[in-house]
Amino acid sequence: MVKIVVIGSSSMDLVVTSDKRPGAGETVLGSSFKTVPGGKGANQAVAAARLGADVTMIGCVGDDHYGASILENFKQNDVNVTNVEPVTDTESGTAHIILAEGDNSIVVVKGANDHVSPQYVKKSLDLIKEADMVLIQQEIPEETVEYVSEVCKEHDVSLLLNPAPARPLSQNVIDKASYITPNEHEAAVLFNGLSTEEALKQYPNKVFITEGKDGVRYHDGEKEVLVPSYPVEAVDTTGAGDTFNAALAVALAEGKSICNSLRFANRAASLSVTKFGAQGGMPLRKEVEETL
Repeated sequence: MVKIVVIGSSSMDLVVTSDKRPGAGETVLGSSFKTVPGGKGANQAVAAARLGADVTMIGCVGDDHYGASILENFKQNDVNVTNVEPVTDTESGTAHIILAEGDNSIVVVKGANDHVSPQYVKKSLDLIKEADMVLIQQEIPEETVEYVSEVCKEHDVSLLLNPAPARPLSQNVIDKASYITPNEHEAAVLFNGLSTEEALKQYPNKVFITEGKDGVRYHDGEKEVLVPSYPVEAVDTTGAGDTFNAALAVALAEGKSICNSLRFANRAASLSVTKFGAQGGMPLRKEVEETL
């Protein structure tokens, strides 16, 4: 089993399903409401564990009911939570999700995730050094992403950076990350002034731009390559990107080629959207391999 360390956010998702997405000042009726564990970091940790990796989560939750539920969910999914700390002076992070018209809209309240500081992560330095892959996102403080990129580069540990939600990154972080996985919107923020083609060519075998149902695009050093996705009937797209990133991290850590790693990640992501909930549809390793 490869060792994956996920550094990132944990939250409770408050999910409303509706036929129509409300506009500004508009009230609409929803058809259902559910609370399910989420957060990009937590989603990626659970997805990687289901795909057969030995996963440790580094993060923070609130010392509240949501925090207790998040920790219990990690344990049920075989994610090591020794390095997830309950914070007493703030609430757990929450994500407020509207599922409507075949897609989702999300508002994130970071809460305890803002406590995932460089000083907090430093306590887990030995764990990071031993990882086959570190996986990080941007629902935690910017300086923490900077710190982790420097530590991974210094100790020759592979770092997969999922730059979501979108915000500009320093050139230092871009240079030090091993792999970067923006979607089209995030790529425009990340590589301001560069076209997709220019950004991919500048960072061959490093930047992978996801294009939803169309697949993922990268440059192999000679040419631009589109690795197509797998067509499915989508029930809930929440967490598809997180499943993709986790699966890509696992496959690359196992030594699969970039093209095969992307195929594996695309298949896992396509399976994840066929069930409800960010984590509810995340597939087991067997399911992905049987349908590749």
